[in-house]
Parts: sequence; structure tokens; C-alpha cells
Amino acid sequence: MEKFNLREPAVAGQFYPAGALELKSQIKGYLDLKSLKQDAIACVMPHAGFMYSGLVAGSVVSRINVPKHVVLLGPNHTGRGTPFSLVSSGSWKTPLGEVNIDSQLAEEILSASPYLEEDSSAHLSEHSLEVELPFLQYLRQDFQIVPICVASSDPQALKSVGLAVASAVNKLKLRGSTLIVASSDMTHYQPQKEAEKKDKLAIEAILELNPDKLLERVSKFNISMCGFAPVTVMLCAAIALGAKKAELVKYQTSGDVTQDFSSVVGYAGIIIN
Repeated sequence: MEKFNLREPAVAGQFYPAGALELKSQIKGYLDLKSLKQDAIACVMPHAGFMYSGLVAGSVVSRINVPKHVVLLGPNHTGRGTPFSLVSSGSWKTPLGEVNIDSQLAEEILSASPYLEEDSSAHLSEHSLEVELPFLQYLRQDFQIVPICVASSDPQALKSVGLAVASAVNKLKLRGSTLIVASSDMTHYQPQKEAEKKDKLAIEAILELNPDKLLERVSKFNISMCGFAPVTVMLCAAIALGAKKAELVKYQTSGDVTQDFSSVVGYAGIIIN
């Protein structure tokens, strides 16, 4: 499959401002620059339009040190590409500049699981990873990424990919200098109280570092969390990398922004150490 050298932004001007100055100004408004920062193994960030989920995403990045290496895991909204689509070369562009792909780490991850495939088509118009980049870029310019788009709910495959990420990080001695970002919104288009109830069940499983419980609850309670699969991959990787605890930094819904609580989308920001 043909690889792209430069992945142009797909949702600039839609999910977030297309101009660098306006984008920086908006992100700054979502950050708490006085927060104490910590090294993190992984985190969960939402990926809606910044006006809806920016405060939750900003609350997460305000609390962490952005390291040199970032593995981005997100759901596949477009249906294009393979179940586990990874891009191992080139760079991604946002209004804040270009971010290079960490080819060495990407190729190591790719070779560590039979489920992963080199595939750029899943990423070309997918927003779930793109919208996280400006937040990271605001705080650090010289990091590199490994983008992985997930369109599978097979527990065995999700665990395999998670262990592949951890194995590659360990093999390249990047433990402590790699952040795994799982991109996910929570319940979609439910009344506020119903969304909060369902999201609490999913968040509890994540905070317990229990990927099996997360998958079970998403299925049992019909939780429309679009990124449950990438979060599961992240949890498996984080546990293998020694994660011991998780913290819910912020939760809100689109209703908290629009004041329309009849049909909301939930957003959770979680840090894992």
C-alpha cells in the first residue's frame, strides 16, 4: 500500500481553528498552566470539536509532561483501511506545524503483532488522532508519533496489539519517555443522566486498569463509547509497562457547554501511571 509522506490536516477549520494564532489562543484557554506536571505512561483524551471537549483534553495535557515519543491510538470512524492500521513513515501537519512519525518505534510495534498492518487509508480523513496533536504541540514541538487506527473489537487482537506496543517500547528502551494516548469520546446522544450513568460504569473499569471489565460493560450496558477498543489496547500496554493507578482528571458532556441536556456526548480525561 502506498504511504503518504505528509498527512495534511483533515478537520482544521471544522473541529478546531485553521489559523495558528487562533488555535493557540483557543488551546491556551483550555490549559491550566499552573498545574503540577507528571510523567505518565498513558492517558485518555476526547476528540470532539474543541468547543465541546477542549476543556477536558486541556485538563489532561495540563497535568502531564509530553515526552519525546507518543503512541496515538484512536477509533476508526470512516470505515476505511484495515482493522489495525499503522503508519510508519512520513509526518502529520496541523496549523501548528509538522509532527514526524517515529519510524523506528512504529516498525518495532508493527513487527510485534500479527494484527497490525501498514495502512494509510484509514488515517487520511480520520479525526480522532488529528485533534489530539495541537494540544501536544502547544506544549512540545520535538516529539514524534506512532499513529494507530483501531476498527476491531476482538479481545484477543486488542490485547495482542497492546502487548506489541509495550514490547516495542521496552525493546527500544523507551520506557519513561513514551506516552500512549487513547483517543475516545464516551456515551453518544443520550440524555445527560443516562450518559453520566453509563459513562461512570466505563470509567470505573478504566480506573481499575481492567480492560476485560471495560469490554464486558461496554457490551452489557450498550455504552456507545466510540474509542473503547483503543482504550482497551492502551490499558493492556500500560499494564505491561508497569501501570499501577489511574486518575479521572475531568468529566463533562456536551450539555455542560450547550446547556441542552436532552442528547449529549460524554468526555472523560484520564491519566495513567
